[in-house]
Amino acid sequence: MSFIAMNRFKIRPGREADFEQIWKSRESRLKEMQGFREFRLLKGPTHDDHTLYSSHALWDSKEDFEAWTKSEQFRAAHKNAGKREGESPIMGPPSFEGFETVLLET
Repeated sequence: MSFIAMNRFKIRPGREADFEQIWKSRESRLKEMQGFREFRLLKGPTHDDHTLYSSHALWDSKEDFEAWTKSEQFRAAHKNAGKREGESPIMGPPSFEGFETVLLET
């Protein structure tokens, strides 16, 4: 039916705007890929030591998502990941979660 690819990010307190700007100014290239439907950056709860964010991409299939991860577009979109000046707003690597749709209601 569809596949949802999510990455969870823990963001340092006070660095939320920096993290959001990284996403807003990135070269996405997702729209070039077969099976891509939509992308969302979600802001979650704030805790004492971090604010939780999740990137959320909806694909037609797991195979379409996997093709993205092996594509030139993926390499280009991630070429500067982790190469920011100063301390990163991100606390460690993201945590990936992939989900295949088993039930859909609209």
